[in-house]
Amino acid sequence: MLGHPSFVLLLCSRVLANMGFHMLGVAVGWQLYALTDSALDLGLVGLAQFVPMVLLTLIVGQVADRYDRRLIAAVCQFTEAAAAGTLVVGTLAGWQSNTSILGIVSLVGAARAFESPASTALVSDVVPRPLIARAMAWLISTNQTAQIVGPALGGFLYTLGPEATYLSAAGLFVLAGVCAAVIRSRRAARATEPLNLENVFSGIAFIRSRRMLLGTMSLDLFAVLLGGATALLPIYARDILGTGPRGLGVLRSAPAVGALATSMFLAYQPLRRRIGPTLFRAVMVFGAATVVFGVSTNFALSLAALCVLGASDVVSVVIRASLVQIRTPDTMRGRVSAVHSLFTGTSNQLGAFESGLAAALFGAVPAVLLGGLGTIAVAALWMVLFPELRRIHRFEE
Repeated sequence: MLGHPSFVLLLCSRVLANMGFHMLGVAVGWQLYALTDSALDLGLVGLAQFVPMVLLTLIVGQVADRYDRRLIAAVCQFTEAAAAGTLVVGTLAGWQSNTSILGIVSLVGAARAFESPASTALVSDVVPRPLIARAMAWLISTNQTAQIVGPALGGFLYTLGPEATYLSAAGLFVLAGVCAAVIRSRRAARATEPLNLENVFSGIAFIRSRRMLLGTMSLDLFAVLLGGATALLPIYARDILGTGPRGLGVLRSAPAVGALATSMFLAYQPLRRRIGPTLFRAVMVFGAATVVFGVSTNFALSLAALCVLGASDVVSVVIRASLVQIRTPDTMRGRVSAVHSLFTGTSNQLGAFESGLAAALFGAVPAVLLGGLGTIAVAALWMVLFPELRRIHRFEE
């Protein structure tokens, strides 16, 4: 894969942008919780990113299929740099509040709503079709690296002040935008249909007509929606495990450690058989790891549970992303990737809101336990509702 220079630039762009994003996540979570002491506000961070994604989903798919995907990604990353710069200014000027933070986070959410489907669809523009599954594993590996380095670095820099973390994130977003802008991709087919209501909703219609795609995306939506324990890490770090910002950074990095090890293995030994059963096993392990983390009061055990959580999640991610790329025509790939991003964004951002709300109502530990058990239940239910998922043997069937 490293023999494809444009794919290497895409990897660099994604890892730099994701490092910046996860650095922002650590700083925003800690600063917001310090300002408000509110679990609900931590959940609202996820909601602030989720709302723009929902409102823009149909638009971003059309944009990704009609315009240069490289430039879309670059413009979005420069926008995220500007948002991080605004957080620096607000912190130094002393006017930062929960309202201003949530407003800026929503801008980042809007930029990522455009960036994610464009970057994902770009994979098929820079590598041959037979290498897509392996390319997705490499892409996820670098993203997990960013999730390890980004939170840990963000937590360390936060000891110097939140503005240090925000400024560093802004610099990473700028570098990511430069890498995206200079990618040289083959001229893939672009959508040429007239822009009407039918074409706007065509990505949703395509997924509804493919029960396999609908099942895998909805499984992730409901499973991770219930298992959003990572949104409550500031509470666990400060109130349950007794660590500071550095401990929070390590906790946020732990899922990515497990995910990185697993995704690197999959990059060299890609999944080839029993794709469906592997997907369901991975989701159930994800739920079980969430339960273990929820009841743990030991820092080492919590780290181990989060590592297993990340490892199981990445198996599901690789399977879903590869199926979407391989089984979608290029002229539809942007629209389908946009809907796919909505599903994954919903499961992450809306899942964070659900976890924050449940923690505000019942407490952090019961919220995480209910989420983990709910994830296992959803996986069992989907095995009944979508039996064709259990029968997927190979990606190319």
